[in-house]
Amino acid sequence: MSTKWVRRIALINVIVNVIIVLTGGAVRLTDSGMGCASWPNCTPETFFPTPAMGIHSAIEWSNRLFGGVVTVVALAAFIAALLRRPRRKSLVWLTFSVGLGVIVQALIGAVTVGTVLSPYMVSVHFLVSMAVLAVAYAAWVRAGEPDGEARALAAPAVVWLWRSIAAVTLVTLTAGTVVTGAGPRAGDANAPRLAIDEAAAAQAHADLACLLIGLSVGLVFAAFAAKVGPRTRRAAIVLVVVEAAQGLIGLVQYLTDLPVALVAAHMLGAALLWLAVLAVGTSLRHRLPRPLEAATVIEVTPTADDEEDDAEEPVAASAT
Repeated sequence: MSTKWVRRIALINVIVNVIIVLTGGAVRLTDSGMGCASWPNCTPETFFPTPAMGIHSAIEWSNRLFGGVVTVVALAAFIAALLRRPRRKSLVWLTFSVGLGVIVQALIGAVTVGTVLSPYMVSVHFLVSMAVLAVAYAAWVRAGEPDGEARALAAPAVVWLWRSIAAVTLVTLTAGTVVTGAGPRAGDANAPRLAIDEAAAAQAHADLACLLIGLSVGLVFAAFAAKVGPRTRRAAIVLVVVEAAQGLIGLVQYLTDLPVALVAAHMLGAALLWLAVLAVGTSLRHRLPRPLEAATVIEVTPTADDEEDDAEEPVAASAT
């Protein structure tokens, strides 16, 4: 399979793993989390939801169906990596890991339903989605790279600053799930809530977001001061813009009592923010083409017959 098609399928793998975050959010935001009270069946009696079960069952079932789409795409990406010539072991393992992560997500979803949307399981469900998305993104990047050695494009201090940003991003995303676990958008009226102060949790989440923006702005200045490549500078600027938009959405949704549209936009923003962080990381190094193997030259001593043939066919010899 050609490199172009392998990378296209890898990109689709990234996209569907972003969309599944949104469909899962739609389940929670419409109070459809227990629309199907069992797994993998919608109910113990029926595999599919029935019209009599209402819209919540249809929304929950649609999310499960899209999970099937994500599984199929992950399988396609893995097969494409196997068929690629030359085959890359790292790409095969990355696509295999995405498929494994999708299966783990399905099991986590089953446990989440079984615990009536425990906020701890909902948090784990989201964070594993971010992990799968990161691996899918890494596979997409790897599918478009040459096979040679990877070299750093920035000073170690810049790289460590990015690593700090990645770590703070993960902590901020985790804090966001804590706010969700304490807030009113539980996915079902009977879902348990975290016994913590929602306002305090939201403030801690906002403080981490401010720290993240500050570090990212520092990364922009560091990128220009260290004269790193334009790709890294652009990626750092995009990261700050995404963070600013995400922070604005978060502030407005908090002040307006969590309207569904803004909460959904905030969930999409979380996935895009994570991708923006990863994009900065990949811009900090460059993979070189694999060196060509030295050609082996074999000297052949012409025989008397060869010399005679060359003399008889001068036109053919000159053409070759």
